[in-house]
Amino acid sequence: AKMENHTRISEFFLVGFKSHPGSQLLLSVLFSTMYIVTVVGNICMILIIRMDSSLHTPMYFFLENLSTLDICYSSVITPRAALAFLLGRRSISYNGCALQMFFFSLFGTTEAFFLAVMAYDRFTAVCNPLLYHVIMSRRRCVLMVLGSYLSGCINCTIQTGFTFSLSFCGRREINHFFCEVAAVIRASCSDTLVNELVMLAVCGSIIVGTALVVFISYGYIIITIIQMPSAESRHKAFSTCSSHMVTICLFFGTVFFMYAQPGAASSPNKSNTISVFYTVVIPMLNPFIYTLRNREVKGSLKKQLKR
Repeated sequence: AKMENHTRISEFFLVGFKSHPGSQLLLSVLFSTMYIVTVVGNICMILIIRMDSSLHTPMYFFLENLSTLDICYSSVITPRAALAFLLGRRSISYNGCALQMFFFSLFGTTEAFFLAVMAYDRFTAVCNPLLYHVIMSRRRCVLMVLGSYLSGCINCTIQTGFTFSLSFCGRREINHFFCEVAAVIRASCSDTLVNELVMLAVCGSIIVGTALVVFISYGYIIITIIQMPSAESRHKAFSTCSSHMVTICLFFGTVFFMYAQPGAASSPNKSNTISVFYTVVIPMLNPFIYTLRNREVKGSLKKQLKR
């Protein structure tokens, strides 16, 4: 059945953001600019961390990996979308669509786990400072990163496998600017109830599970900060967490709205604009958030610029 479906459907048509040619050119320039800023900003963050030995700590190890992940995450979506807007070529092959969905799900899921791991890291630093370097050993940090990628692999295999086991016939239009799971499900002529339930269960459990780790960690962090004796120590503790808190609010807020609620796969009009935010805008903003709201990174950047 899969081979017949693959033979019959050789390509899909991405029809998200239909507009006149002038707007298409503007979208292409906008997407291209944001992608360049994303890549340059995250590469600069990686270089700053690697060149400054004082930043060779678990927190910045995770931040370096987050920057690498953001480059990969954005690269799956943004360049092809910008080219499609520029040239007006909206078609994508069956295999190309499956690959894009696979890597989008992989990097998106991994980022959710990364943010949960980074919340646990901040919880350990604030609530157990004397045991921090024992608990967050190099080996454990590496295992956490590998575990995040493994979780991403499991989710993207399930999502891509279930989605491309569906039949696609008639109009092969995907109402999106990339092969997002819910949009591809809507383009199918099969009964998609099982797929929608699987998407809700898997994505919902990942989002709720990682969000719980974040909320519990920050609950303890807030209690610990309130109990600190001096205003200076409270400010210092809060400053180490503020950048991560902003990133968490941006990422989990949009992703929860997209995937962790009933009917997420049946609302084509709401997803396009929101998807731009968490696939294009957030990876671009992360380096600026961590640079502008972090004294150590700003100090390291000044030192590198002076050199």
